[in-house]
This record gives sequence, structure tokens and C-alpha cells, in this order.
Amino acid sequence: MGKVTTRARLVRVEGQDDFRTEDTLAVEEPLEIRIGGKPFTTTMRTPGADYELIHGFLYSEGVIHTAQDIASIRSCDSARPRSSGPVGLMGLAGDPANRERFLLDSIGGIGDHTEANYNVMNVALAPGIEVPEDASRLTMTSSACGICGTSSIDRVLDKCGVEIDPVRLDPKVVVSLPDRLSEAQPTFKATGATHGAGLFTLSGELLCVREDVGRHNAADKVIGWALQQGLLPGRDLVLGLSSRASFELVQKAMMAGIPAVVAVSSATSLAVNLAHEAGIALAGFVRGSKFNLYAGQLLPASVSV
Repeated sequence: MGKVTTRARLVRVEGQDDFRTEDTLAVEEPLEIRIGGKPFTTTMRTPGADYELIHGFLYSEGVIHTAQDIASIRSCDSARPRSSGPVGLMGLAGDPANRERFLLDSIGGIGDHTEANYNVMNVALAPGIEVPEDASRLTMTSSACGICGTSSIDRVLDKCGVEIDPVRLDPKVVVSLPDRLSEAQPTFKATGATHGAGLFTLSGELLCVREDVGRHNAADKVIGWALQQGLLPGRDLVLGLSSRASFELVQKAMMAGIPAVVAVSSATSLAVNLAHEAGIALAGFVRGSKFNLYAGQLLPASVSV
């Protein structure tokens, strides 16, 4: 893959003093996703885990419903398909015989789950799979936002084909997730500029972490990983976020059948409304042993929102 981080020259100011030095920056590059050769969307992302990102994004958008709905993903910058590992051309992602060829260790950071640094990727959908008319994006998605308010709660709920099975959160698990997520974010430690998303079991076991300059991209990457692993709908999973819990992130959890979201920062009003409507347990502002429960129930079910 392309570099996740890069070095930059700068002038550091400390009080009345300044001096020239270098610092580590998170790389941000565009990724254009095409379907059948036609531009679908462009997102600003940190290179790496692009195949997972594409799977997760198209799943969240309702374009695909299983990993088998994608026949192949090929870089438009390369005329040669990849021969092994996650670079070049990917066969049916849902085929267990193919998984080991392109799935790498799920928990890692700089240098792990590497992929080719190609910024234009063409998706070939499986026979019979069509892009829904209302799914066309054809816009630049910045690293700061996902759907940016283009969908109402009613539309999102109608779009979701997975019914959420409500769960009760264990407060001890909730307060443990931010530290577990932070420990698996080497790019953030090096740059201070990336968001992290992680998938956990309801008991707090960490399954997968991805980092990106875009919080929605990080979520797409872990959801794409789960799709490739056959873990969706994620009825017994928790989506952990190093950022705030915004509407589009709760939406992605809902589309993936994930019944719980835990964010380090606060939740937005629309995110809370969607969590209530969808039956998702939503916790945020996790600080030490304290957190806010915006929607859902806690064990032993003595408190609910």
C-alpha cells in the first residue's frame, strides 16, 4: 500500500523560541470508486485496507448485501491483477477458498494489512447485482463527513434490510473499550491525525481495528472486514469509535446489523434519534468510569433510555 504516514518539514514554536524540525503526518489521498467502469464516488482516505473500505462502503450504501455480490475489484492504475495477497485483482470475496489470499491480520497498524496504493478502483458486481437508483453518490466525500445529511431517518430505516436485535450493555465493558481501541492505533500515536474504529464482542474482545483520516472510512473498513469474514449481520458486535457518534456512523452500524455503538466523544442529536428508532444501544463521552447512555439499556437492565 501507499505510505500511511509521511514526514514534513516545519517550524515549531515554543513560547518565544522557534526552530526547524520534522514531524510525522497522516497521509490523505483520494480514492475514486467506480462500478462497472462508471464513477460512483470519491472519498478522501488514508491508503490501506482499500478493499475493506470498498466492501464496507458499498454495504452501508445498500449496493451489496453479501461479499459474494462483488465479483472483483481492480485498480484502474494497474493493468496487471494481483497474484497473491491484497493487491491487484480480488476474486469472490465470500469464497472461503479465496479469503486467505487477500485477508491479512485484522488487528494492526502501520505496515499491517497492506494493499497496493491505487487511487482509482473499479468494482465489478456479480451477475444479477445492480446499483440501486437511489444509491448514486457521484460526489466528493471528504474525510470529515459521510452522507452529510443527504438521507432522512425514515429513508435510512426503509433502506435497512436488517432488523436490529436490541442488546444490553455491560458498563464495565463500555468503559474498557476506548483504551483497548487506543492501544491498537499506531498511526494516531505517530501523527495524532487519524480516527479509529474497532469491532468488539459484547464481552469486550477486540476483533478488528482500522484507522483513517476519515472517521466514516475507518468504520467502513472494519465493516468491510466483517463482511469478508462472514460476520454480518453483526448481532453480537459493538462498533467502537475514537470520534463522536454522528448520524452516518450510527447508520453504518444499523446497516451492518450491529446493535451497539460506543464512542469516545459525544453523540449528535440525529445520531441519538436514529439509535432510538433503530433499537441501537448508543454510549458516548466515555471518560474513566463514566459515560453517557444516549439510547438502549444497561445490564442488569436497571437503567434504560
